[in-house]
Amino acid sequence: MERLWAPWRMPYIKSHSDRAKCFLCAGRRARRDDATFILRRGRACFAILNRFPYTNGHLMVAPNRHVSALETLNDEERIELIAMTGDMQRALDRAFAPHGYNLGMNLGRVAGAGLLGHLHLHVVPRWNGDTNFMPVTADTRVMPMSLTGVYRALKQALSPTSLKKRSRP
Repeated sequence: MERLWAPWRMPYIKSHSDRAKCFLCAGRRARRDDATFILRRGRACFAILNRFPYTNGHLMVAPNRHVSALETLNDEERIELIAMTGDMQRALDRAFAPHGYNLGMNLGRVAGAGLLGHLHLHVVPRWNGDTNFMPVTADTRVMPMSLTGVYRALKQALSPTSLKKRSRP
């Protein structure tokens, strides 16, 4: 039997429980955006960095309300969810110039949802060549930038001064 070591997963494993409090609601209520990595707050939704990212800049957009099903979102939540996702994509373009994106929702346990009760949309920036042997052979992702560094870069990209600048083509 071979062993693949991924010690970076232990904090997630220890904190994960179906009965654990919702980390999205806890982060939203904390009002310490720099500590919880909340990038933007809207009337109906908010954007937050993923603490266990697939790539640097992996973030989530979620409704403020704790709801688990897409069909339970009201019109304001649906519209803001998509609009904020577009804003986050533009900020990622400015800050990191990714070559593409994966956007998705994991709805239900069998679909891979790690948080069953609070719907959220993943925004995962991708670069040519960002998939390499490490995840396959060592179950390890190489993250070239810290969460704090990513947070600062995206907050700068979301600043009013930065928003006036034209995005890359």
